[in-house]
Amino acid sequence: MSDYSSPEPTREAVLAALYGVKEPELQQDLVSLNMVKGLKIEEGRVEFAIVPAEMGKPLKMRIVKAAREAVEAVPGVSEVEIHVGPDAKTGENGNASALIHLSVGACLAIASGKGGVGKSTIAVNLAVALAGMGARVGLMDADLYGPNIPTMMGVDQLPSPENGKIVPAKAHGVKIISIGLMLPASQPLIWRGPMLHKAIRQLLGDVQWGELDYLIIDLPPGTGDAQITIAQSLSLSGGLIVTLPQKVSLEDARRGLEMFRTMEVPVLGVIENMSYLELPDGNKMDIFGRGGGKTLAKEAQVPFLGEIPMDPQVRQSGDSGLPVVLSHPESEVSQALIKLAEILAARLNTGTEL
Repeated sequence: MSDYSSPEPTREAVLAALYGVKEPELQQDLVSLNMVKGLKIEEGRVEFAIVPAEMGKPLKMRIVKAAREAVEAVPGVSEVEIHVGPDAKTGENGNASALIHLSVGACLAIASGKGGVGKSTIAVNLAVALAGMGARVGLMDADLYGPNIPTMMGVDQLPSPENGKIVPAKAHGVKIISIGLMLPASQPLIWRGPMLHKAIRQLLGDVQWGELDYLIIDLPPGTGDAQITIAQSLSLSGGLIVTLPQKVSLEDARRGLEMFRTMEVPVLGVIENMSYLELPDGNKMDIFGRGGGKTLAKEAQVPFLGEIPMDPQVRQSGDSGLPVVLSHPESEVSQALIKLAEILAARLNTGTEL
């Protein structure tokens, strides 16, 4: 460690050191995982808390040891004090990842584990179907790198802010927030974990949602920073897994399912999208196979919520900004999506078994 004659270590330098310390199981750094709380620096003395999820003592000791060694190597640091655990002292900045409290009856996160399975289509039509049942519904597009919700809902800008709060767009009875409504359509986001974390919390906490019965969150593919931030920032009522029938999609869906379990989010069930294509003669063609979603649900011991058929009208409706449950409400695909909304509403409202 350096002596007091060295320059005062900066907050940026300490955080940079902690960026190099990974949580062994998740293989992500402590800062991006928001495990570092209440950082204080005074006359070379650095104090902070590490607030991990539930884990064994040996793993905690490894993390603390690595964090201590990393910070001690920062020029100007003379002493390091680390508090550990959910009750650790976190100082004035300790609420950086506190739960965001919204006036919402139920928060539902929709995940897939991989892209291209129609997760956003499910999220959009589920939100619109719930609104059609008379519910007050919000829809958050948490896919900051590939926001598609504005196009699918037919909105392209936000209203003017009110009282320092972002006012969500509104379409088809649903309040909508997406980074896609704040940036030019062609502008890519080239952000690392901390910026992603901050943006997601702003899209939740700095929005004038008002009173909602449901907040539907369309998660990005995978099991990364966005999913962790959502789980740390909200008290999620449950998660829904969307998969295609084929094996490759099922493998990724299983990872998404286990992600929810790791983060202690109740898994409400599995939905199999694009299960079959109904031909003009009435026969059903299994484009991607069939039955994989039901098998996954059985193996994971969670409810299977049904099959959503393929229909070109789904793509056409999404491109036009009018979800299929509105454009073709009597179609087989719309009826399956509306039934899904009814099942989830019953489960989220009453906690009854599906």
